[in-house]
Amino acid sequence: MRWTDIANNWDAFSAPILQRWPAADENALLRIEGEYEAFLAHIAEVTGQPRDVVVDDVARWIEGGMPADVVMDEHHDNASISQSADYVPEGEDPLSDDARFGDDNKADTPIGRS
Repeated sequence: MRWTDIANNWDAFSAPILQRWPAADENALLRIEGEYEAFLAHIAEVTGQPRDVVVDDVARWIEGGMPADVVMDEHHDNASISQSADYVPEGEDPLSDDARFGDDNKADTPIGRS
């Protein structure tokens, strides 16, 4: 991740931030609106750690992958749908028959039965 990814999706990051730093105040985080220095100051304040320790801790957290909560946030739906076309092979219609999976002629199992 990069801080710009976090700042641009700040509302979606509130839950992962609170999970990583449970002492953080959710209302204060929302007021920070992705401002890096304000975020560092808040985390230093609520954890009681020196700023340089917080900078290192935040840097390690940023190195991790994008949390699933953020990727699946509803604000990303349109972008995800648009990007899904990248995974459809050239010449294939995404709405075409799925006969290659071999279950088109098999009746669905009734609900509640295995």
